[in-house]
Amino acid sequence: MSTQNANELNLSRRSALLGGAGLAAAVASIALPAVAAAAPAAAPKGPLRKSASTITTRDGVELYYKDWGHGQPIVFSHGWPLNSDSWESQMLHLANHGFRVIAHDRRGHGRSSQPWEGNDMDHYADDLAQLIEALDLKDAILVGFSTGGGEVARYVGRHGTRRVAKLALVSAVPPLMLQTADNPGGLPLAVFDGIRNAQIANRSQLYLDIPSGPFYGFNRPGAKVSQGLIQSWWMQGMMGGHKNTLDSIKAFSETDFRADLKKFDKPTLVIHGNDDQVVPIDAAGRASAAIVKHAKLIVYPGAPHGLTDTHKDQVNADLLAFARS
Repeated sequence: MSTQNANELNLSRRSALLGGAGLAAAVASIALPAVAAAAPAAAPKGPLRKSASTITTRDGVELYYKDWGHGQPIVFSHGWPLNSDSWESQMLHLANHGFRVIAHDRRGHGRSSQPWEGNDMDHYADDLAQLIEALDLKDAILVGFSTGGGEVARYVGRHGTRRVAKLALVSAVPPLMLQTADNPGGLPLAVFDGIRNAQIANRSQLYLDIPSGPFYGFNRPGAKVSQGLIQSWWMQGMMGGHKNTLDSIKAFSETDFRADLKKFDKPTLVIHGNDDQVVPIDAAGRASAAIVKHAKLIVYPGAPHGLTDTHKDQVNADLLAFARS
């Protein structure tokens, strides 16, 4: 996207679309088109293979990863529909302070393969497990942002904590985003139906609207809007596969992580902003901290969903202190 085009973005229209009560208010009234259900997790089929910047999973999916620095490993799982580049501020900071930092592009996202099937939390967690296995990581600190927090939780649920020293959930989707009879604080299905409908109608526009509005809190009065962050979010999102990112909406919104969180048996840090319009803190960060035994909850006053960018210095300091503790 050119600088001229970026300057011509109609922020007021996008803020109207995604402003006020945030993502829920913007999309709740949009009808859902037919979307195929995600395939169940498949059994391993072949050997696990690794190169300097990719692994090939046992079901044949190539995953891109970056591996910087030396020391105790910290593994980052990114949010929807982004990729490992979204962690660059945290990775640079922690690598410069004596840690080995690793992040992969989730299947269907970024520079990884775009398989038609397997775009669900079980596959995401198994991919993370195979990355950890391929790099032979031990005493790893797992950090998940938004959808990545679900990936980390499901990893613990399916693979345990034998290779894990600590866990961190940042603006993360667990325990369950969807409103159900036993989860009344969740968001209505119509919210996620609307996101799917908007992606099918015009994915590129949706991927401008979300960061221009609720993701970074740019729809709030007096917000200092960063075109760079908006363009970076759009670019990362558009690198992902259309089918993959579409399926992932169901994965992050409808997967129930409550049983997974009960299996957390390592020190756990929960970071969440209390002005998160995308993943509301009461149904997410506070609820997760209540389930995980001895979890430490840090609330960022006024912080939006995308606080790893808007409050990156504070996030960096808190993650470093947690990793060293």
